[in-house]
Amino acid sequence: MKKMSRVAIVGRMNVGKSTLFNRLAPRARSLTLNYEGVTRDEITDLVDWKGHIFELVDTGGVATIAREDALLESVRQRVWQIIDAAELIVFVVDGAAGVMLEDESISAELRKRNKRVILAVNKEDTRAAQEQFFEFASLYSEEQLSISAQHGTGMTDLLDKVIELLPNQPEAELPERAECRVAFIGRPNVGKSSLLNMLLEDERALVSDIPGTTREPVSGAIRFYQETLQLTDTPGIRRQRAIDEELEELMVKSSFAAVRDAQIVLLLLDGSQGAFVDQELKLAFYAFNDLSKSLIILINKSDLMDEAARASLETTFEEYGHLMGRVERLFISCKSGKNVGKILPLIQKVWQRTSQQLHGEELALTLIDAFRRTPIIKCQQKLQVSKVQQVNSAPITIVLRTNHPQWFEDSQKRFAENVLRKTFDLVSVPIKFIVR
Repeated sequence: MKKMSRVAIVGRMNVGKSTLFNRLAPRARSLTLNYEGVTRDEITDLVDWKGHIFELVDTGGVATIAREDALLESVRQRVWQIIDAAELIVFVVDGAAGVMLEDESISAELRKRNKRVILAVNKEDTRAAQEQFFEFASLYSEEQLSISAQHGTGMTDLLDKVIELLPNQPEAELPERAECRVAFIGRPNVGKSSLLNMLLEDERALVSDIPGTTREPVSGAIRFYQETLQLTDTPGIRRQRAIDEELEELMVKSSFAAVRDAQIVLLLLDGSQGAFVDQELKLAFYAFNDLSKSLIILINKSDLMDEAARASLETTFEEYGHLMGRVERLFISCKSGKNVGKILPLIQKVWQRTSQQLHGEELALTLIDAFRRTPIIKCQQKLQVSKVQQVNSAPITIVLRTNHPQWFEDSQKRFAENVLRKTFDLVSVPIKFIVR
């Protein structure tokens, strides 16, 4: 895969960077709220404009002065790393607010770093921005455009300018969307971001002990043998509280959207706690049973587990054996690296299972024979399964034809599922039944 040119959207906090990113990016989405500091991680997507493909990056608010807050300082340093690695900068300013001291400071730093810059004066739809447009010439008069990220004004001119200023590169094709999409879910501070960075070998997601550090899904692609895997870290899912109610709601929605888009879900637990909490059990059942996503449970911080914690966790696994007995479990430690090298092979193994086409004749004979040997009779009528056919994979979907479909309830589906799990290798793989 050819390396794409990188275009970074930067600017001080709350000038419309994420709104502009969402306007230009075909797939990825950044959270947008009308207060400072919502975006923390880098959000990326590939943009194809007139046959030119480049990687677009949304960033947190950039600042030239070090921050006392450790998390904000991490964001600041990461943004400058992204700027240094980018071939082109789209520097967004708030046209309605006029030139601010912070804008001048960022402009001076970009010049010092000899970066190629397009100055995007946002909020062109307001009278103030129209009247103050030429004041911004003191920042970058040579490549200055007027835009409205909210209404889409000036997007064509901006994209034309981007491909004009990007260095010449060989023609590239937009890579196909990764077939195997993996989402990391769990409560805050269980190690999702640390694991993503370890697997991608890149500091893609911010890592902090502060709950709510990750606010939107952060993705990265990795090639493992013949498969391209898309790995997505999601915000920690918890009950609505803390941070900000509106922001929390958006974070939860974005997490569930990432889960719905994935084929495999990795549920991370904090092994040092020694037990599940209700929220984690709900996540596991929701992903596997309701959304039919392949599920792998990773117990992180296993290096901090004592005998009591292990015993307590095993008790929980036994108590919920009707789910835990059907999925892969792996004890890991992001801190020491224990078993982290086993995660990608395990993902690949589960992906092969959920993508498989079960042998048609064996599948049909197995289920038809099972219902023949374990008859279900109601009103002196016997339930008979006459035809079995797999119609889809990822998730595996099976159509059953029966003489009395109205009798085929959850207990009958569980019976059919158990029969298949004993016959085929389906650990961590959900099975959907359609009864006709």
